[in-house]
Amino acid sequence: MNTEIQDLPDAGEAVRIVPLGGLGEVGRNCNVIEYKGKIVVADCGVLFPEETQPGVDLILPNLDYLEDKLDRIEAIVLTHGHEDHIGAVPYLLKMREDIPVVGSQLTVAFVEAKLSEHRIKPVIHVVREGDTMNIAGMDFEFIAVNHSIPDALAMFIKTPEGNILITGDFKMDQLPLDGRLTDLRAFAAAGEEGVDVFMCDSTNAEVPGFVSSEAEIQPVIDRVIGQATGQIVVASFASHVHRIQQVLNAAVRNEKKVAFVGRSMVRNMMIAEELGYLDVPPNTIVDIKNMDGIPANKRVYMSTGSQGEPMAVLARIANRNHPRIHVGEGDTVLFASSLIPGNENSVFRLINGLIKLGAQVVHQGNAKVHVSGHAAQGELLYCYNILRPAYAIPIHGEARHQVANAGIAIKTGVPHDNVILAENGSVIDVLDGKAQLIGQVPFHNIYVDGSSVGDITESELKDRQILSNEGFIAIFAVVDNRSKNIITGPHIQARAMAEDDAVFDDILPDVTQALQDALNKGSDTYGMQQAMRRAIGRWASRKLRRSPMIIPTVVDI
Repeated sequence: MNTEIQDLPDAGEAVRIVPLGGLGEVGRNCNVIEYKGKIVVADCGVLFPEETQPGVDLILPNLDYLEDKLDRIEAIVLTHGHEDHIGAVPYLLKMREDIPVVGSQLTVAFVEAKLSEHRIKPVIHVVREGDTMNIAGMDFEFIAVNHSIPDALAMFIKTPEGNILITGDFKMDQLPLDGRLTDLRAFAAAGEEGVDVFMCDSTNAEVPGFVSSEAEIQPVIDRVIGQATGQIVVASFASHVHRIQQVLNAAVRNEKKVAFVGRSMVRNMMIAEELGYLDVPPNTIVDIKNMDGIPANKRVYMSTGSQGEPMAVLARIANRNHPRIHVGEGDTVLFASSLIPGNENSVFRLINGLIKLGAQVVHQGNAKVHVSGHAAQGELLYCYNILRPAYAIPIHGEARHQVANAGIAIKTGVPHDNVILAENGSVIDVLDGKAQLIGQVPFHNIYVDGSSVGDITESELKDRQILSNEGFIAIFAVVDNRSKNIITGPHIQARAMAEDDAVFDDILPDVTQALQDALNKGSDTYGMQQAMRRAIGRWASRKLRRSPMIIPTVVDI
């Protein structure tokens, strides 16, 4: 079904759900929940670019869908403080700054710090597990779940047309570092009340069994830090408070000092410490400027860049252009985070670069240094059996993850026809306890490129890919169309191609002839430019096996 937005029926009494990101991908989670004309935005995150999107910093949810509905948005409700759930909040608030932001204490603290960089002062409502709040005519009940960041919440949304439970990212760690369990009693109570639509995290739906406890990682981190004979660089997400706590604990036990490196790491850990989510032992943290005065075997750098981001701390270390941190023989680099799908090439390239510098690299492939923050099949089975939902909408995951989640739902008794494999832009209406996929709104990527938001098109990205992969050829000539003479040129210059410019000497006579033929036919400058483009394009394809971007310029005097 591909009903365009203008063809969709009015929602009427139905609760309308429109995912603006997070389906068919791992990132930019964002779901619009609309009831009687009022809207709640559940999460508003970003997606990080792949190698095929050169120059792009972030990819936003399809916020264009909300552009003509801004006055109807009652709140942005957030499940937790990871970038793929909060990173696009500044861009939505730039469209309307006074939209209230609802979330747990740590989540909204991370959001406020982010918004201060955009000079936005938000309207904040802090909630905690067990709280209820009426938003846009719907009753939101917040349920504690554990994840790889403290203070994560699921949301149970009760409406006259049906009850919806959105897990956000969650798992069922039975020995969480902060003692905060996923509240299965609250899940059971929701199941007793009736869950009509279950929107469930799909990320680990292909993984059998149960996710290990965070507590199992501590001995490995202790061993790596204790056995290191040189400097240690630990790379993690800047919001992974639990993992950073484990590194601090290991550093204290081994009498080492820790420096936080990277703007987001420093900012987030200051917030986590101030709010009591991070226990920092006295005399453990050292400013990076003062680390030179500490013996190398007593230094631990806690950094960003675990996903191979080209401008993050770890990549700069690997490329030898970090101003303060240099690694070599005897040093250890620990990747204390999972590998996000799509980042494999960047991360492996980074690991290889660090190994070439002489560092020992410990990562998920050679040691148990990470456990996932997402529920595996065993945990999902428990959830479906506890909740007994009427309908299932797998969210947060690539297509394979969603399909695996759907299979679990069917195994536990959800009718096959009641499992909705939605896509970004799908429109699902919930009416009288029944959910139905009714159409699709236009969906496209919104790219952030520096200070530019939404100005980069797919066509321009394709041009960047061509420049990156195939190179660039410029041809310049000056002609006199009246006398049919070539005054100067053609001159050929190439960039981002392995071949020396001398290789074009072979094709230059043909390009010149093509230009002269076009002149003789009375072609305008555009026609002459296309004649040169065709001549060199055919040659480049045949001779160089390349399809470069070709920019011909003809000046008629």
